[in-house]
Amino acid sequence: MKFLKTTGEYLEIQNFDITSDQTNLFENSEEKLTLIWFTENDNYLTIDGRRYTFMANEIVFLTEFHQIENIRLNKGKILRFNRPFYCILHHESDVGCKGILFFGASNLPKINLTNTDGETLKSLWQVFEHEIKSSDEHQLEMLQMLLKRLLILCTRIMKRQTDLSTIEEDKMTIVKEFNFLVEQHFREKKSVAEYAELLHKSPKTLSNVFKLLGQKKPLQFIQERVLLEARRQIIYTEKSISEIAYELGYEDLQAFSRFFKKTEGSSPSEYRALHTKKVS
Repeated sequence: MKFLKTTGEYLEIQNFDITSDQTNLFENSEEKLTLIWFTENDNYLTIDGRRYTFMANEIVFLTEFHQIENIRLNKGKILRFNRPFYCILHHESDVGCKGILFFGASNLPKINLTNTDGETLKSLWQVFEHEIKSSDEHQLEMLQMLLKRLLILCTRIMKRQTDLSTIEEDKMTIVKEFNFLVEQHFREKKSVAEYAELLHKSPKTLSNVFKLLGQKKPLQFIQERVLLEARRQIIYTEKSISEIAYELGYEDLQAFSRFFKKTEGSSPSEYRALHTKKVS
């Protein structure tokens, strides 16, 4: 089911199962944000060259930048919307999902629903299905309100299931803004100091905030985002390795190759040869 206005607002919700034509599920996803809710076990997707298994009551959040292939899904639901319909950046103060559900560094954002969470979202989904079939002057406003509620619920769950819920609000804002700035600038900015300057903080302050997460250092987030884009470009484009290195801010091809091999265990050329075979 789709909502589409001549002014460009787009929202789509659909249910899928193992009998669905899954080759078309992720077509025309350019410039759209996507939520996939799996309702049965053993769903398989290759995202940005890496294979993932999703189980029942897991939800994954994707942007237009994720490359999806090798789809084998059992059962679930998809919600997709574009920025004219609801721009999470313009509504960040309302939903708080920027840098958490979407545009949040290199890790794939995913939540696990409890029974209570699942029942709440199931009821909300039913209202979505009812409202998208209606047609009156309030339909757009109603659908936007429902989407806002869904994003807030998912953001709360994500915070609850990670260490983000224990961070003070001002520190949480720093983490989210850092993640979003990395998404915008990872090609040209590679140091923590550069992002600290954009945030009007010291590098030490950034490091201390991330230490509260008990996870990665800020530099790891930056490097993993660069590596993610490198993998995407190597697998899904025909650009030369030197072109990719230059686009990612490396004027020295050898420096890029060393950086890539240190993490992936193979050179960019070897990685392309291996994964091009898998894709084909």
